[in-house]
Amino acid sequence: VQLQASGGGLVQAGGSLRLSCAASGRTFSNYGLGWFRQAPEKDRTFVASIRWSGGTTWYADDVKGRFTISRDNAKNMVYLQMDSLGPEDTAVYYCAGRYKDSLIYDFWGQGTQVTVSS
Repeated sequence: VQLQASGGGLVQAGGSLRLSCAASGRTFSNYGLGWFRQAPEKDRTFVASIRWSGGTTWYADDVKGRFTISRDNAKNMVYLQMDSLGPEDTAVYYCAGRYKDSLIYDFWGQGTQVTVSS
């Protein structure tokens, strides 16, 4: 599956952004989707994911209650709604896909930059 992320930008602290990731190439509903981020000079870390069947979501502790992941299988899209953003959320955000409940994300989109100013 090919993934393309979009929706990043510059926002003030306390603001919101919605990231989108468009998928193509395979049966979208067979893939779990996730968002990861990489801040400057730091490792890429998990942000959120949603199961291929759609009903279950997971979040990193530092975004829980502020970020919401969702998917629209009819549109082959996955979203990350980010609220109450802080400078610590500044990073390049990546969407990724894995087949059903595989432990490995095999498919990655290009990143989209999110910058939160204080």
